[in-house]
Amino acid sequence: MNFARYVVAAVLAAVAVLLMNHDKPVPPQPEPNGRLQLKGLFVGPTAAEDAIAISCLCAEIADVLYWDGSLDRPRLRTGVAFDDLRVAARESRMRGVSIGSRQPHVRDAIHEFLDEQVGTRGGPVNDEQRQAWVDAYREIARAAHAATR
Repeated sequence: MNFARYVVAAVLAAVAVLLMNHDKPVPPQPEPNGRLQLKGLFVGPTAAEDAIAISCLCAEIADVLYWDGSLDRPRLRTGVAFDDLRVAARESRMRGVSIGSRQPHVRDAIHEFLDEQVGTRGGPVNDEQRQAWVDAYREIARAAHAATR
């Protein structure tokens, strides 16, 4: 009878350990060619939904930046304007919900990636810099989508 109690206690302890580690992110593995890796960073019950939302949002931002750059007189001409577009798009799409608060590991990885790819300069951007922003947002969209698989 005492042996059975020990077995049950050991099983319960093992389950508790598994549940405690369930929402911890998996350390990202580097991808070839310096691509962004977000797989394993989305955690919790909204992980898949959050990854899809980020993917769609970033793809749309990339498309808007690209389209705006094709105009004779682009409206978005500075790094600050690009960031303002991101904030406005996120606020309107998510209606006050902060994925970054729910997914801090993803938020930090994207922040670091953007800093590496486009820098932190908020001033005027040329065509080459605009393309770097477009490419960076498309890469974030790709990485977030890949995280759902």
